[in-house]
Amino acid sequence: MKLRTKIQLFSSLFMLVLILLVNASIYYFFYKLSADSELDQLDAHTETIISTLNENPTISKNQLLRAYLPNEGMIRVVDEKENKLVTLTKHGSYTSLPITFSASEIQEIRSVDDRASVAVVTQPVIWSDGNVVTLQVSKHLTGLDATMQTLLYVVIGASIVMLLPTIFAGRLLTGFILKPIQALIQTMNANKNENTWEKISVRSHSKDELYQMEQTFNEMIDHLRESFNKQEQFVSDASHELKTPIAIVKSYAQLLERRGLERPEIFQESIGAIETEADRMQKLVEQLLFLAKSKNESVLTEVNIVKLCLDVVTVFNGAYNRSIRVNRKEQEEILVKANKDQLKQVVYSLIDNACKYSEAEIIVTISVVDKNVAIAIQDFGPGISKEEQAKIFDRFYRVDKARNRDNGGTGLGLSIAKSIVEAHKGKLTVSSNIAEGSTFTVILPIVIDH
Repeated sequence: MKLRTKIQLFSSLFMLVLILLVNASIYYFFYKLSADSELDQLDAHTETIISTLNENPTISKNQLLRAYLPNEGMIRVVDEKENKLVTLTKHGSYTSLPITFSASEIQEIRSVDDRASVAVVTQPVIWSDGNVVTLQVSKHLTGLDATMQTLLYVVIGASIVMLLPTIFAGRLLTGFILKPIQALIQTMNANKNENTWEKISVRSHSKDELYQMEQTFNEMIDHLRESFNKQEQFVSDASHELKTPIAIVKSYAQLLERRGLERPEIFQESIGAIETEADRMQKLVEQLLFLAKSKNESVLTEVNIVKLCLDVVTVFNGAYNRSIRVNRKEQEEILVKANKDQLKQVVYSLIDNACKYSEAEIIVTISVVDKNVAIAIQDFGPGISKEEQAKIFDRFYRVDKARNRDNGGTGLGLSIAKSIVEAHKGKLTVSSNIAEGSTFTVILPIVIDH
């Protein structure tokens, strides 16, 4: 069943049930109030009859009762043995009520022949012979039945009149709701079948949930298109990066096959080149695998960021004979919640990047700002232009492509560093001026010891 049919069916049935309940309640309460009013009037009439009988014992009972006979009713007197002592009526059909003797007062509405409603009041009285008899006064509510019949027709007509606009309003509401949904379905099918990134037009005059759905869909399309383009670019760049070392390895392998056995120097050169390119491919594959891994796999512990930075700087000072100075304002311990190996990789990558682009001293500054720790790695190299600063964290992007390739870079170091820092709820930023150098700053939340 389509959504349009469901909405129309539900709204129509709901309104039908609601209208029936309201009109049935109106019909019932009107009937009850009217019947009770008729019964009260008949009870007062019966009290008048009994009072008159008591006040005029010498007058014939039949004459008195006939004087108070209702136009559309009956007066009956029944003894204890349910024998009819008196029966007065203007129409023979009014005598169809069952004969009952009662020693107590009864007021009720009866149904005769499943059609007419009859108000009946039964009271005990003392008859002329001194015995207790039952005085039964009844009145056929023909006027009330006619009124209720008319009210029934009015209620049915009113229900139909109220239901028709409901059905019409349901169709309008269905069209209003389904129009953007149908547009969304058509756009999704077009995108699926034609491999496009089409968006739907947003109704700016309305800020309801349908507007939010349209807005969210368009944002999703933009996000998917951007992700798809990045994925295509990533695959293209990865293929390009792997193509070069593979071609070099293949060329040296062919050279070995032709001349390697005859010329030892070619053999040594080829082995060295193949090993270098194999290392480059291994590093590239490891970095690609890291980017593909889930960020939730890392185990976080409390890490002393001061000691971690000092350890990395010690490695560079010893292995590369570079001048790297650490400014830490005599702070010995700043704790962060992190994966130690991943965080060490970030600091190592940033210092290594600074060393590649600058022969001068490298300055590492560790400071606490509010509830965060900032690690700033400053070099005095050629600097990065404003245009390139927005791209340096993209995968495979190189500021100086030729030099970076000579140094064995893949263009993934900064992208991986940014990914790690963001996984630790931090930020990685860059500040640079041409010919003055660059400063990369890692900001991480510190552990607050309560």
